[in-house]
Amino acid sequence: MTDFDISKVIDTEISKLQNSVKSIDSSLEFLGVCRLIGYGMLVLALFDLIETFIPTNFMNPNWEFQTMGKIVERVAVPLIALVFVFLGKLEKRAKWELRLLLPFLSYLTLLVALLFILLIPVGVMNTMRLYNNNTNQITTQYNQQLTQAQQIQERLSKTTPTEIENLLKSQGRSLDGQKPEAIKDQILLRINESKQQLKTEVETRKSTGRLALFRTSVKWNLGALISAVLFFTFWKGTSWARKKAY
Repeated sequence: MTDFDISKVIDTEISKLQNSVKSIDSSLEFLGVCRLIGYGMLVLALFDLIETFIPTNFMNPNWEFQTMGKIVERVAVPLIALVFVFLGKLEKRAKWELRLLLPFLSYLTLLVALLFILLIPVGVMNTMRLYNNNTNQITTQYNQQLTQAQQIQERLSKTTPTEIENLLKSQGRSLDGQKPEAIKDQILLRINESKQQLKTEVETRKSTGRLALFRTSVKWNLGALISAVLFFTFWKGTSWARKKAY
């Protein structure tokens, strides 16, 4: 091979090496952008978490249940943010990241995983409390309406034909050739039908509310379990960040 050919080959290899270096620099620059986006997303997730707890209303099962749901449904944002932050492992990291921030975030993922585990029994307990509260509320309303209907029945059953006729006249109505007793029986029949219809509506409300509550509870409790597994997996996968702290 001539000297000219060797020089040409060397120039070609140097050119390839320079292109490779430029590509690496470009990748590292993009890596920094991804990490910056990740930190920003974590800050936004923190703002959302603070807003979720303001105002607080602990011991209120509805507030606790809804707060749990908000946390579970927003968990994707911090998980994606953590992926961006830990992207590239130790490449092009500042000292404060290696010694403080990355180990802290790694340990934090374990703490968050444990908190999501603790959310599950709280969610189940609040589900039962809400179910009992909703059932008692519907039953109380039903009993009140049923009592009112029964009181009307009792008063109507003691009403004389003359009183029924006078009552109709006071409302601008007439007997239309019907006997007062027949009209009274019709009204009592309608009240009985209303009572039966009310009972059916109450059972439907209970069934619909129970299904909606349990469906939401299963969704959020399973979401909490999956979130706990993901954060725990993240904690195990970032052991390199914790070792770098020592």
